[in-house]
Amino acid sequence: MTLAHNPFIVGKPVPTECFVGRESEIRTAFDQIINRSHLAIYGESGIGKSSFLQYLSSPQAWIKRGRDPSSAFIVYFNCMGILPFTPTGFWRRVLEGLKQKANGCESLLSEIERSLAEESIEINHLCRILRKIKQDNKFLVLLIDDYDLALKSHENYNEADILGFLSEFRYLAVHTEEGLQALSIIVSTFRRLNEMGPQLTPNYPSSPWYNHHLFLLLKPFSLQESLSLFSRPQLELLNLQSNLLQDNIFALTGGHPTLLQNAGYLLYERVRDVELKQVERFATEFRRRTEQVFVNTWRLSNDNERILLMLIALSRLEGRLRNRQFALGNLDHIFRQKQKELIDLMERGVILRTTIIVQRPRMLYSFKSSMMEWWVIQEIENTNEEELQRRERVLLNLMSREQVQQVREMTQHLWTNRQTLETLFNIVRKFLGS
Repeated sequence: MTLAHNPFIVGKPVPTECFVGRESEIRTAFDQIINRSHLAIYGESGIGKSSFLQYLSSPQAWIKRGRDPSSAFIVYFNCMGILPFTPTGFWRRVLEGLKQKANGCESLLSEIERSLAEESIEINHLCRILRKIKQDNKFLVLLIDDYDLALKSHENYNEADILGFLSEFRYLAVHTEEGLQALSIIVSTFRRLNEMGPQLTPNYPSSPWYNHHLFLLLKPFSLQESLSLFSRPQLELLNLQSNLLQDNIFALTGGHPTLLQNAGYLLYERVRDVELKQVERFATEFRRRTEQVFVNTWRLSNDNERILLMLIALSRLEGRLRNRQFALGNLDHIFRQKQKELIDLMERGVILRTTIIVQRPRMLYSFKSSMMEWWVIQEIENTNEEELQRRERVLLNLMSREQVQQVREMTQHLWTNRQTLETLFNIVRKFLGS
């Protein structure tokens, strides 16, 4: 059987013509752009932030929504291209991107080139350039990816430098006539801006930029958005129309775009690759391609969030461990204490909450993606004694010594009875309907 090229996109942002979903978020972004306001999108690794920003930079996206792309200079860049990060490097990247868009605007090009010739680029250079843009009845849209780097100090960029850069950026955007009328900024980060940058001090009593953005969390796709990836005409040979397989796709990925793209890619390859028809090969390949998503989710979670993920995973293992019975006891009081962290994990699309009523309402937590649950169990299995002792010190602030001992015993049982590989195969076998 000869198939066309694989239509799933892996390893790079999704091209405009393949972009699906996010209709509400796109409307919000264009509202902010048209109002010359500012937006900060944030979300998990691989959730689609770069694809979203690059979609907004596309003239086709503007035309589709009845907007004239020629009314704006649309500049997209990734802060990963400014290493090590410096304010001058940032402004230079802005002007270089603008220069590429300003063909035919001789006075604007002349001003940009004069500024780029300077050793240091400062706010007054940007004000003059925005003034030129405003005089031409246009405006500048900055789409800034991986803005996290602007909020991290390094040897030649300390906390005072960060505050100075953010304060100047705020001044340009919301305290100059040029910025108010001719500038809209959309940035992307892993976490909310106010959770990442330097803390406010008496010398900086007001927000250095954070409060001037509308915050927008990019969540995993809904079931409908997920299925739209698999309903394209070129995918008819995959026979993905059964409700069972569609449910399995959503259960495996939790609607996470990177996981969806990788699952679809391998399903498509499976039709023409005999080896991928083997569950073990499919599972191994899927794990290899997607593991970094789970590593980043874990790495970007704080200690309390990691402990909660472990407790949810362990509680779901009760009664399922080989030849042993464990009971962690009532975890409800811990979950009540950590509502902020649990809500954050739910909003990020890592976990789900279900309410059950027996004698009284009770909240149960589970993982949105069965692969994420598998990965957390694997992380528990790979915990060494030193890390276990460190986690126990955190746990003692949340639960009784008896419960902490149960956690230790369950962890040690997992060390000596490793089951995750078998569990992964079972997860993928169910997904494939094998």
